[in-house]
Amino acid sequence: MKGIFIVLEGPDGSGKSTMAHKIGQHFSEKGREIEFTREPGGTDISEKIRELILDRNNTKMNYRTEALLYAAARAQLVSEKIIPWLESGKIVISERFVYSSLVYQGLGRGLGIDEVKKINDFGIAGLKPDMVLLFDINPEKALNRKLNIDGGDRIENENISFHRDVYEGYKKLAKFCPEIKTINAERTIEEIFDEIKDIINSI
Repeated sequence: MKGIFIVLEGPDGSGKSTMAHKIGQHFSEKGREIEFTREPGGTDISEKIRELILDRNNTKMNYRTEALLYAAARAQLVSEKIIPWLESGKIVISERFVYSSLVYQGLGRGLGIDEVKKINDFGIAGLKPDMVLLFDINPEKALNRKLNIDGGDRIENENISFHRDVYEGYKKLAKFCPEIKTINAERTIEEIFDEIKDIINSI
């Protein structure tokens, strides 16, 4: 069977983890092998990079350093895990991919989409997802949900204006990337997943 690469994107707290689990369960019931991963992270090396990026004590991290670390973690994940999984015919469900870097570092940090895309193009070696589900939710509502759970990491604790820029960035990106399917995430879990099922069943 052909491997399928599904990416879930959206603001922090938009429900990506919940939907990743439900999508995986849906395909498992159809007899497919599923692998879950997240960004940054997913491998021993990438998880160590994740700790550096999200540590709330790393307040002096340069924005370019941040962008390069995300790209490095992603490159390791792609080469070590995602490509082999896809080649073996598995369905890979990833919480975040390149699109996060384009909006968080490219737009939110002001580094520019083209610059961030260049370093990531090198890191992912041409890999493209089969489908990207973008969870559209008010950034304040989503962020409050996340911060109330665990206090948030370094990125989640950025000023709300940063998260608004990221949210607007996602909406702009969706206009130029046909693989992105925008999902209204301000509904019940059942309503959201009913829409997702119609989309993923068309793959």
